[in-house]
Amino acid sequence: MDVNLVLRSTRVITPEGTRAASIAVSGGKIAAVLPYDAEVPAGARLEDVGDDVVLPGLVDTHVHVNDPGRTEWEGFWTATRAAAAGGITTLLDMPLNSLPPTTTVENLRIKQDVARPKAHIDTGFWGGALPDNVKDLRPLHDAGVFGFKCFLSPSGVEEFPQLDQDQLATSLAEIAGFGGLMIVHAEDPHELDAAPQKSSPKYTDFLASRPRVAENTAIENLINQARRLSARVHVLHLSSSDALPLIAAAKAEGVKITVESCPHFLTLTAEEVPDGATEFKCCPPIREAANQDLLWQGLADGTIDCIVSDHSPSTADLKTPDFASAWGGISSLQLGLPAIWTEARRRGHDLTDVARWMSTAPARLAGLHQKGAIEAGRDADFAVLDPDATFTVDPADLEHRNRITAYAGKTLHGVVTSTWLRGERIADHGTLTEPTGRLLERNN
Repeated sequence: MDVNLVLRSTRVITPEGTRAASIAVSGGKIAAVLPYDAEVPAGARLEDVGDDVVLPGLVDTHVHVNDPGRTEWEGFWTATRAAAAGGITTLLDMPLNSLPPTTTVENLRIKQDVARPKAHIDTGFWGGALPDNVKDLRPLHDAGVFGFKCFLSPSGVEEFPQLDQDQLATSLAEIAGFGGLMIVHAEDPHELDAAPQKSSPKYTDFLASRPRVAENTAIENLINQARRLSARVHVLHLSSSDALPLIAAAKAEGVKITVESCPHFLTLTAEEVPDGATEFKCCPPIREAANQDLLWQGLADGTIDCIVSDHSPSTADLKTPDFASAWGGISSLQLGLPAIWTEARRRGHDLTDVARWMSTAPARLAGLHQKGAIEAGRDADFAVLDPDATFTVDPADLEHRNRITAYAGKTLHGVVTSTWLRGERIADHGTLTEPTGRLLERNN
């Protein structure tokens, strides 16, 4: 075995726990996880990161890159730079907010061609399920998308319409027939229509317009459909803690359902959102502190499987002070790890938990078997973190194309000192290399 790199730390997070270790890398793969003081093979380079923690590179399965078509909102170059700076080594791009959306094989190829020269990290793609593209689902699956996203309420862009319950059943049956995965924006349109809607800069008015019952009803209906069709489903960006008992019961029953939440739901609260501060707007919304406590309980007991960003950027002009009309989306690719670590440590969790939620579980969700853990045979993808260092978020330091962030001015624990992709350092104290990311396809 031709080992070319040994990465050494007193704290390496492995599937067996955190320990001092030397990670031997060969050909971009982890060749072995050796004792800390193991002899460095002849010809190998030793990189000793001291007491910094080596985590498996993070896997973010929920990113809106918006490229091509709305590249002024983000783009593969800036999104993947921001991800690399934040310790993320793999992302999956959502099928909407780009033009064209990823709803046919032809559109997938357009997006892949745009991404290929710009990707600083490994990048894969979700397909989209629309009312009129059932015929395209199997070809997209065969072309390598990791699953299919649908909305049960309006998506916010006209080229990506929602599914009603009959259309959801039709798409789910098709996807279940070839063993695919449906990932779902679960808010019920009838409950949203019944909620008070008005233009206002007040966050309380916006929160009232996206009630918990909209999530709860949509998730209950989704569980019923998944049970009936034996379909595999995933609930995106859970914000309502009221749905946790429904989800836990479905899992216990054997329904094939997984769930994610996001850094903003787990670290920000409705009580702290100033009027007019639409950098905090997302759908479903950031809810109250008591709701957040229950989401953390759901993480701790396994009802919530993973944490991913739902990075959904826009240009500054779309973030008007009116919560009803402002674009809904929070940019957090670069900040997710320190934001979650800051709150996790306060709540008594350790970095082993964070690695499970932000790397291992998302990799498992997408079937990325070469990602998500520091063990022999996996890709040599690492995030190196100084867990005790702090920094104050300055939007000017972000790699996102539009440096709008709900985290501005917050002091966070955890500085990503370097990021490694297949054994090569791609970020080093904020300095990034040229793109070396690869395009990923399902089971490839």
